[in-house]
Amino acid sequence: MNKIRKCLFPVAGYGTRFLPVTKSIPKEMLPIGSKPLIQYAVEEALSCDISDIVMITSKYKGAIRAHFEPHHEIEDNVRGSEKEKLLDGINVIIDTCEFSYVEQQEMLGLGHAIYCGVSVIGDESFAVILPDDLCHNEGDSVLIQMNAVSQNYPHCCVVAIEEVPKGEVGKYGVIEGELVLDSEDTYLVKNMVEKPNITEAPSNLAIIGRYILTKEIFDALRATSPDKNGEIQITDALNSLAAQGKVIAYKFKGKRYDCGSPKGLLKAVNEFSEF
Repeated sequence: MNKIRKCLFPVAGYGTRFLPVTKSIPKEMLPIGSKPLIQYAVEEALSCDISDIVMITSKYKGAIRAHFEPHHEIEDNVRGSEKEKLLDGINVIIDTCEFSYVEQQEMLGLGHAIYCGVSVIGDESFAVILPDDLCHNEGDSVLIQMNAVSQNYPHCCVVAIEEVPKGEVGKYGVIEGELVLDSEDTYLVKNMVEKPNITEAPSNLAIIGRYILTKEIFDALRATSPDKNGEIQITDALNSLAAQGKVIAYKFKGKRYDCGSPKGLLKAVNEFSEF
């Protein structure tokens, strides 16, 4: 059994697409209903029995840490009222999860952010959730689905994928892969291309913000050169493992909302009000 105990959340970014609000409010704290994006993400980790939470953060993201700590004044104010139950969800997280915070000194790409967690993650496989990608499922969460796949491929990294319109492949990392025997949703990855041109994209199967990574990813990241923008891309590191047959892509069941853009966030707000 390849038990996943830790989940890493890269939350250090500036959120410039949401300026000016993100001058003072982390984009991960933007609300969908009455809960911020980061709470939905931690709840997904907890749905998979992962309670060791690693935040790769920055000095500007104090609101995230405060959200996952008790607020005795508010709790005292609502105690005994109908509003007290509004804190039930967050209090379960506070009581159940153990939080670690690592400061990312420079914004040098997702791969760099993940590598910042090496000292906390240690020598084991772990999950990664990008809170920008909010997923809704009637059944098992995306991470539960991916964990089930990971049990069948304990020496492989697993990335979540979905089909996107051909015209949008340039926004994502895209895989080239072959369906695993007797599967309709699991691929052995041969190659991964970061934000390809339409004519160069090997497929329309795009990687979204859910990963289960083996300890080998840290060696791969150490060996990965920065791209033309000076950033370390997780796609490049995963490609080196894919060349060894060690990356699986899983087309998850459910719906993803791209909350990294104002338009996507608004769509999530409108549709989540119906759930």
